[in-house]
Amino acid sequence: MSDFIPEPPYDRVWNFSAGPSTLPVSVLEQVQRDLFNYKGHGMSVMEMSHRSKIYGQIISNAEATLRRVLKVPDNYSVLFLQGGGTGEFAAAYLNLFASKSVREKQRKLGRQLNCDYLVTGSWSKGGLKEVQRLGGQPNIVLNGVTTAESGEVKYTGLPPVSEWNLGKPEETAFVYYCENETIHGVETPSDFVVDAVDPSVPVICDMSSNMLSRPVDVSRFGAIVAGAQKNMGPAGVTIVIVRKDLLERDDDPEAIRNMPSVLDWCYFDAAGSMPHTPPTFAIYVCGLVFEWVEAQGVEALEKLREARSKLVYDEIDAHPEFFRGSVDKRYRSAMNIVFNLPTPELESKFIAEAGERNMVQLKGHRSLGGIRISLYNAMPLDGARKFVAFMKEFYTQNC
Repeated sequence: MSDFIPEPPYDRVWNFSAGPSTLPVSVLEQVQRDLFNYKGHGMSVMEMSHRSKIYGQIISNAEATLRRVLKVPDNYSVLFLQGGGTGEFAAAYLNLFASKSVREKQRKLGRQLNCDYLVTGSWSKGGLKEVQRLGGQPNIVLNGVTTAESGEVKYTGLPPVSEWNLGKPEETAFVYYCENETIHGVETPSDFVVDAVDPSVPVICDMSSNMLSRPVDVSRFGAIVAGAQKNMGPAGVTIVIVRKDLLERDDDPEAIRNMPSVLDWCYFDAAGSMPHTPPTFAIYVCGLVFEWVEAQGVEALEKLREARSKLVYDEIDAHPEFFRGSVDKRYRSAMNIVFNLPTPELESKFIAEAGERNMVQLKGHRSLGGIRISLYNAMPLDGARKFVAFMKEFYTQNC
């Protein structure tokens, strides 16, 4: 077999950015064809009124395709919002506590319900801080893993379910977790959380960075929230898939008194995601990505994600004294692979020499340093092969 690895087309780089991230070339080609004159309508999507019939078809087709790809049940709404995953930290809490079912449960209990948070890295920690800021009563189910030697908390995996501090179902409004932590490189296995939670408690999952990379049983979640800029499209649009019974409200105005309209899922649901101008161009590109995913098949993309990440992890495991990964193998992310080299100087050299070889955006997050390679859906297997070939070369020259 030849070791030749073709370079990306159009003089493009191997873009390993954690987000915004690389998009499928065929999608970019379609965007380019449509840019000045969308399908003969004489204008770009960027210039189009969101109230026009043409754009109405674009957003409807995007939703319909996403529903098919994820097999979204009819009793779920699909919303195109703004504000990113960070906006949904607040929106999830505010909307769940405005829900008729949660308010009835709270009245029955006679006090404010708790909300369960699984903290597995920076993003779930951000969600926890936001609900604390809003006056919620979070119950920390887990906070990383505690090292036996020092008692230090590290975000390198999850403790056994037997050690989780899940609240009593009758005292819990919802359970919140982030399925893939882009900064720490920790990914929770499919169904791991929903299997552990009482089915009467809605599970809210942030799938921003692994959405569409593997099949998901939407019916097991109360809501799924996801920023688009990893696997689904450009930055600027956030997708929420929420069970419709959680959108039901009573007539008490206190339920939404402190909820801004821009975070109100019902406000958007009632207006087909367009109570005001949505991020029209970003939604249009997402629709093209959904069509690309449908053509590939989510099951095929899952196999590809495992193949890409295996190439890199195999090289890390072959030289653990040099490529220093700290994440528990059971929870290593297939989307974001993080590791360190023996010295910061070697890490800087690695990033610089990778750039000379057409590979960019490999610097670890500023809070951790090191190296981070992000392998989202649009990254072909050749990208991972190119990176691993460089890892081998760099190890030989610098070990």
